[in-house]
Amino acid sequence: MDATVSAVPTTTATPAPDGRSAVGAGQLLQVLRDGVPRTRADLVAETGLARSTVTLRLDALLRTGLLRSETGTSTGGRPPIFVRFDPRARTVLAIDLGAAHLAVAVTDLDGNVLAEHREDLDITLGPGPVLDIATRRGQELLAEVGGTSPLAGVGIGLPGPVEQATGRPRTPPIMPGWDGADVVGVLGQSFKAPVLVDNDVDLMALGEHITSYPTTAHLMFVKIATGVGAGIVADHRLVRGADGAAGDLGHVAVPGGAPVQCACGNTGCLEALTSGTAILRSVRALGHDARRLEEVQALLGDPGVAEVVRLAGQNLGAVLAGCVNLLNPSVIVIGGPLAHEPSPLFEGIEQMVRGRSLPLATSKLQVVASRTGGRAGLLGGARVVIDRVLDPRTVDAMGSA
Repeated sequence: MDATVSAVPTTTATPAPDGRSAVGAGQLLQVLRDGVPRTRADLVAETGLARSTVTLRLDALLRTGLLRSETGTSTGGRPPIFVRFDPRARTVLAIDLGAAHLAVAVTDLDGNVLAEHREDLDITLGPGPVLDIATRRGQELLAEVGGTSPLAGVGIGLPGPVEQATGRPRTPPIMPGWDGADVVGVLGQSFKAPVLVDNDVDLMALGEHITSYPTTAHLMFVKIATGVGAGIVADHRLVRGADGAAGDLGHVAVPGGAPVQCACGNTGCLEALTSGTAILRSVRALGHDARRLEEVQALLGDPGVAEVVRLAGQNLGAVLAGCVNLLNPSVIVIGGPLAHEPSPLFEGIEQMVRGRSLPLATSKLQVVASRTGGRAGLLGGARVVIDRVLDPRTVDAMGSA
């Protein structure tokens, strides 16, 4: 896998030696992905290609099933023939695994959710039981959607570091028993389709970007749940780093933070002080029998609970201030059960980010709650598959097969 995956489809054609655009079948599909029906004459005018070349490219695309043709209304003479992208030509399975949940969705090639399922699931059960349950839920959703569209691929997010070259989790702190698990092999055998594995928060950043902030070039997504993690979009591209470990914010030391032991073995990590586990521990110490972050949200009328959440926000904001100075995002999206505005969490984040970052870096910065309703990971998981299967080179290979 590449170190980065495009967060938005590219439609830039490669210049040919004669100065015109060398638009192959795959590139021509990018033009048609907006869903607008076009005639051959429209495509000749739009691409500058000869009519015979457009006809050859369209014939190749029609063989893939990615386009459908429609007969228009005659205005006198032969009725026009339109072609348009068919997002229902393939289905995509997206899986979002958290420390304590499973979410599965089937989408079309536009990323529209056709069916969805959620349930509580403990990641510490291990890869065998967890992937077995995820497989069964995915098969049930595919059967529910029905139809004859082939499965284009499976995109799955895991709550830990993922080695990009292999798709295997590597020493994930909150996933005991998962180190080196062959997620690609297990799911590939079950679904007989390509499997793309990524860190869950990277996929959330991608999903939030394409859905809520498609024109924002620089964005961070931060999830506060059982753990804490971040995904980074820079210049419209998801940044994974050299080995896929970019954005592992939970194991950055909080400046001046308490020396609390972290699951990674260090002390004072952001995750040890600000994760859902840490917040729930502090709230229970106040006498509340809270077991889920959703319950903490309902207890914010208690000044003690509000202060716990505000301190968590301050710890997160202290770390994010460094990120703002280093990366200069224009939007930071906060996800998780406590991501509601206004709240003590956001008050704490804003206080530290505005107070410790350079004024130029915060002059246009927005710190906002996720807008995807908990679907960001699923939408991002679907998108990496869609971008892979609709990549011009992949489409060219399909059309020539």
